[in-house]
Amino acid sequence: MKKIILICCAVLAWVPQSWARINVTGLPGRDTVQLTIYNSADLTLVKETRVLTFKQGLNRLEFSWANTLIDPTSVEFRALTNADKVEVLDVSFPPRVTNTLEWRIQSEVAGEVKVEIRYFTSGISWNAEYVAEADAGEKLMQLAGSVRINNQSGEDYENAQVRLVVGVIRLVENIVDLARQAGEQGAPKPNAGAPPPMAPGMRAELGRGMNRAVAEMEDKKREIVKEALSEYFLYTVEGRDTVPHGWAKRMPSFVAKEVPVESYYKYEKEQYGNAVMRYYKFKNDEKSKLGKEPLPDGGVMAFRLATLDKLYAFVGRTRVKYIPIGEAVEMELGNDAEVMVKPKLMNWEKDEVRFDQNGNPSGWSTKEQWEIELQNSKAIGVVVDVRRNFGGDWEVASDDQYEKVDATKIKYVVPLKAGEKRTIKYTLTTRLGNNARK
Repeated sequence: MKKIILICCAVLAWVPQSWARINVTGLPGRDTVQLTIYNSADLTLVKETRVLTFKQGLNRLEFSWANTLIDPTSVEFRALTNADKVEVLDVSFPPRVTNTLEWRIQSEVAGEVKVEIRYFTSGISWNAEYVAEADAGEKLMQLAGSVRINNQSGEDYENAQVRLVVGVIRLVENIVDLARQAGEQGAPKPNAGAPPPMAPGMRAELGRGMNRAVAEMEDKKREIVKEALSEYFLYTVEGRDTVPHGWAKRMPSFVAKEVPVESYYKYEKEQYGNAVMRYYKFKNDEKSKLGKEPLPDGGVMAFRLATLDKLYAFVGRTRVKYIPIGEAVEMELGNDAEVMVKPKLMNWEKDEVRFDQNGNPSGWSTKEQWEIELQNSKAIGVVVDVRRNFGGDWEVASDDQYEKVDATKIKYVVPLKAGEKRTIKYTLTTRLGNNARK
């Protein structure tokens, strides 16, 4: 059932200036509709066009938002044809009619006029989804992006052009709250003739947002258009779709082939316990066949080519945060039991003990000898990042190359061939008490 109803009334000469609603004529449906959906706030800009038949003189146009999440304070009307001959005199709420506003429109022409109606609604959302398919050697992957749109606004939108905006929107109040407040208040008293009061600055904020969004959303070629717009980034989904209330659909966004990827493994007991975590690393830049636009945050399903007849094995599922152009990203894909890291304490001793004047220990050092066994049971080579955390005044001696990450951590980056085992060793000296260096 339609939730938005538009009604045009011819005002006859003998009718007094009152709220009389006579000679009601049903209007045709929307000609076009465009949805601009933001993902950082529950906010959608709706821009629709209709062809209306006006009488010469005074016309009345009604707009109803019953059972929807439309913000009635944001509704705007303008003529697209004969714009200099069609004027909106005022807008008011009819008495004894809930969830309805009325425009009084003066027209110098009789006949068809194409008009545009704009407003904000809540209840329409979108999120990004990605599928990564790595080759058998996990050196290249195909990355496919899509968007899933969900409509819980209470209104159906037929044959809609869909645009998606990445960016932070700051509103004084939520649109859904304004829509609900208007519904609870019902029609105002006969002498009201104005929308419900808004929070300070809300109308100005909505106006600025409306004008900025409309300026950004001029018609373009029907394709997936992705463009930077000041603090926002705009995605235009190719073609048109009917978006009924309660509907969700996944739409393709992009496919990037032969994206360089690195299969990377991490072990850090304090972070992951005894698990070895698998990562896919890539960069959102043109060299990597990407980099044309930032990638919105979303869920990722990762697969790897497992057989010569192109059967894929599931690798893992994760989420990625917003990825700006030029930024590298690591996708954590969960534990991989085919790569093992097993640290072992081989020896521990205390030496360099000092005593104070009362014969009590005042300083000492400990020495720990560690071996870390690594094993790659996979059919392809891997790289393992092993991190060790220490406290106090510490020092490490090792014949294996390592990097000091910060004051409390070192890491070994170890390449392992298919089926390779390897052991790395180090001695940790920790100075305690008066032995600690200042």
